[in-house]
Amino acid sequence: MRNEKFVFLPLLALALSSCLKVVEAASTLQPPVKLVWHYYRFHNRCRNAEVYVKHEVNLFWQKDKSITPQLLRLLYSDCFVTGCDASILLDGAKSEKTAPQNTGLGGFLVIDKIKTVLEDRCPGVVSCADILNLATRDAVHLAGAPSYPIFTGRRDGMSSSAASVDLPAPSISWEEVLAYFRSRGLDVLDLATLLGAHSMGRTHCNYIVDRLYNFNGTGKPDPSMATSFLIDMRRLCPQSLGKGQTNPMVFLNPESGSGYKFTNSYYSRLLSHKAVLGVDQQLLFGNDTAQITEEFDEGFEDFRKSFALSISRMGNIKVLSGSQGEIRQNCRFTNKDNPNQK
Repeated sequence: MRNEKFVFLPLLALALSSCLKVVEAASTLQPPVKLVWHYYRFHNRCRNAEVYVKHEVNLFWQKDKSITPQLLRLLYSDCFVTGCDASILLDGAKSEKTAPQNTGLGGFLVIDKIKTVLEDRCPGVVSCADILNLATRDAVHLAGAPSYPIFTGRRDGMSSSAASVDLPAPSISWEEVLAYFRSRGLDVLDLATLLGAHSMGRTHCNYIVDRLYNFNGTGKPDPSMATSFLIDMRRLCPQSLGKGQTNPMVFLNPESGSGYKFTNSYYSRLLSHKAVLGVDQQLLFGNDTAQITEEFDEGFEDFRKSFALSISRMGNIKVLSGSQGEIRQNCRFTNKDNPNQK
């Protein structure tokens, strides 16, 4: 087993050295489709677009640091369904945001405010898809992650359907989650890295109650959970709720808690069998991801560099550009359906 690890770690080191190059010299990367580095600064009529986004995100973050995990989840929910086209932002009875898998999404008001500011300064120029990617990058950086590169010039999708939402459940099997990531053009390192976004944020108890009381229909808890952690979680998440009780929420990483700091303690918890979500604990089920988990636990900088590359890659899934899609005037409506369209 140790021999396998020593074979694997040089490959991880090589991948992470590439991450560092991305962060320090992003202009050398080949952008996806027709996206470009600093698109608005050099290629359009809104030179300070990224400055405006960063300013507004900072104002929100100073008041409520939970916007970081909110925007992270919003970006994930957008990119992994139809691609990074801001379809998750669209309102409507049958929209993506109303799908059961997206219950509890937040961050919409942040995007609305930024869009309002940009439409006032340079109307019809900056897409909602770019705003979501840039705002998430800036919020994650405020929480302690590196400021990773984002190629811009995305355009917005013109439809949203809840029927197309296939986001995996927290109880998804190891084989299924790996196949899911690969179907989006991401690899095993991206999987192990992007799940590290769970180093901050909260989840509802209904997503983990099966692990606590009836794992895989056995009537017993998930055997991979540490006993002391199981006791703590059962205290926070009862097996059933009384009349009028709301679904409680728990921190995905108590070490981060309400501070919402980007940290590698998430990986330490996995190694101690104290992951809140079953999909997280399953990182120890694969040889490669188990070794990546150990490496990230030992080296925070390795995790930070890898995260910069993986989330940048995620933001490039099936983007629209050029004549595709549109630039929405309001992120909640396509231009055709916008009741206030001029």
